[in-house]
Amino acid sequence: MPERSWLIGIVGGSGSGKTSVAQELCRRLHRAQVATLFLDMDAYYAPLEVVKARFKGREINWDHPHAFDLELMATHLGSLRTGQSIRKPIYDFTVSDRVGWEEPQAPTQVVILEGLLIFALPELREKLDVKIFVDTDADIRILRRIQRDTRERGRDIEGVIQQYLDFVRPMHLEFVEPSKRWADLIVPTGVENERALEMITHHVLGLLSRQGF
Repeated sequence: MPERSWLIGIVGGSGSGKTSVAQELCRRLHRAQVATLFLDMDAYYAPLEVVKARFKGREINWDHPHAFDLELMATHLGSLRTGQSIRKPIYDFTVSDRVGWEEPQAPTQVVILEGLLIFALPELREKLDVKIFVDTDADIRILRRIQRDTRERGRDIEGVIQQYLDFVRPMHLEFVEPSKRWADLIVPTGVENERALEMITHHVLGLLSRQGF
């Protein structure tokens, strides 16, 4: 077990392909015999009753920091950085609530964390060793979101579009897009960018080697 994990954050707008980039990077590091753990910010939505209380009867904005359990997420990142195990929450999108906890997860050489707001929030950003922003055109992002939410999360297309206009787009402009300035690397077009993924993999392997990981 490593003394600490090397933390890589991957950010991009909803539907940007950041999850695909994170998972592909995990696969490439595994092939290089680097143990990795994948964490997604969506698993750290706060319990539904907590979220309802924070929004005080108003419609819930699931893209706002108040929808997330930031304290738990920051604690878990801190634990992994210091070589301690965590229990990741299990979140069910069909009921919009936390439904349990995974088995304890020991720290790995690399932890890859992806989510909308990771760079925008200092308590998360400051714990990262490498920061990657996936930059994808807005029209591609909204089409991907419609496909995902209707097929995987059981939502109707009108509701998905209205949520995008009311919450997703405003939060992207307020939090996600401005956080690009914190990125060490920017990846245009996502997982299709083979050259960028190669460069990132070599960069991470080089960093690990220099740090004795």
